[in-house]
Amino acid sequence: MIQNYNISPDLLEILESVPDPEIPVLNVIDLGVIRDVQVDGKDITIKLTPTYSGCPAMDVIGDDLERAFAAHGYTTAVQLIMSPPWTTDWITDRGRKALEEYGIAAPLSETADKDVLLNNKKLVKCTNCSSPNTKLVSQFGSTACKAMFQCEDCLEPFDYFKCLK
Repeated sequence: MIQNYNISPDLLEILESVPDPEIPVLNVIDLGVIRDVQVDGKDITIKLTPTYSGCPAMDVIGDDLERAFAAHGYTTAVQLIMSPPWTTDWITDRGRKALEEYGIAAPLSETADKDVLLNNKKLVKCTNCSSPNTKLVSQFGSTACKAMFQCEDCLEPFDYFKCLK
């Protein structure tokens, strides 16, 4: 669900300057965690949905948002909202492409995700050579929202961003 923010291009540019601290090639817009932005003069209220309950990056993102807007003379209040829950469907196409280029396989559909993680189906393409001949190494990768895969052709390990709904 991509939000249609009713904000100026300058404010959108500030939002897009704030990266996810765990995956710095994704900004908060491309990650899809910004639910709403309200502007009242120089006061900004940002509603932020965590990628999952207890995600440690949310506090960092909130602080980074406040700093980014303060650098432009704004006072910012960041509010965490839990409903609707975040889903990997909210990652933008630009964000999915950035993940792949960074070496993290973008999330598949919920059904495909279960087949990959539970039934060892070969649906995740290697981010190095694009081969679908990959295997699950661990259900958990560098963070809880990722799984670790390895390509059986080029032998490179890589993360897969799990599908969350």
